[in-house]
Amino acid sequence: MIADEAYDLRVSVVVSTYNRADRLPAALEALLAQQGDVPYEIVVVDNNSTDDTAAVVHQIARSAGGRVRYAFEPRQGLSYGRNTGIALARSPIIAFTDDDVRVSSDWVLQLRRAFDEHPEAGYVGGRVLPEWLSPPPPWLTTAHWAPLALQDYGREVQVSGRERAICLVGANLAFRKQVFERIGMFTASLGRVKDGIGSTEDHDMQLRTWRAGIRGLYVPSIVVVADVTPDRLELRYHRRWHQGHGRHCALMRLRELVPADLGPLSEPNDIVTLFGAPAFVYADLIRTAVLWLKAVSRRGDSRFYLHQFHHIWSYIRTSHQMARLESDRSIAAELWRFAHLYLGKRSAHQTRLSHD
Repeated sequence: MIADEAYDLRVSVVVSTYNRADRLPAALEALLAQQGDVPYEIVVVDNNSTDDTAAVVHQIARSAGGRVRYAFEPRQGLSYGRNTGIALARSPIIAFTDDDVRVSSDWVLQLRRAFDEHPEAGYVGGRVLPEWLSPPPPWLTTAHWAPLALQDYGREVQVSGRERAICLVGANLAFRKQVFERIGMFTASLGRVKDGIGSTEDHDMQLRTWRAGIRGLYVPSIVVVADVTPDRLELRYHRRWHQGHGRHCALMRLRELVPADLGPLSEPNDIVTLFGAPAFVYADLIRTAVLWLKAVSRRGDSRFYLHQFHHIWSYIRTSHQMARLESDRSIAAELWRFAHLYLGKRSAHQTRLSHD
């Protein structure tokens, strides 16, 4: 089936691209080589590229039998590109992948099958495995995969929801269209802009689904392969990613949700903040610094803790900046407010313990 037969389309694949005319053809060729009989379309959103992206897409589209559609989005940012693709999509399932990713030959088929077999799922995602364009350094274990947007939660299907808040990455992610109609589209202020890194638009979207009672699934048979370029194997790239990610997490106030990873999501109303950041985040900063020093002294792998330190410090700094915009309290007044609330919370906690 070709994309002109819109009434029969089952999956719309959205690819937002920016200045990757050299890498985009491989991504589109993989999407056009899908096995199975699932009718699908490919919507390529040119996110204000200044290279030959438009010409490349039009050339591929001419030989794609109407399956490839081109759109231009002048507002810079991945979220804007994706949202334009959502608005143009003509299918009940909207899937996302990236311009430096090659999907497996049964990717569309596996997506459709996952939604058919799990009608309760609002979204599904799968594994994002690396294609190393140069040998990775020994320190780059799976613990350091987040900055590379790689993902492998194992070979069992897992639920992503409020009870177990695992976040699936946008390089291999699909939603039912009705999810966007219910909770809205991607948040532009949290999206990647040009070559920026550390954005949280995927996490924000899934957080909103969890709050709405919508669950997703991690399905390991849904597989894509992502290029990992040599520059992304350098420590400075990982530091920069963690700094950017800490800033975006602060914009989401993500650490105010306890815990922030792989546990039941809760939104306590008694968190005490200091200069905009929760008190326990400062404790996390100190604890991470101590763990880093211990790892250095033992000549162990200290990089993980150093990256976490950059993330937490960026979170605190951004929280402080937001607090200054929201309040005109002096430093002394903020310290007094914090001490009053923190001591009051401890006193209330001790009272509860004495009554138990």
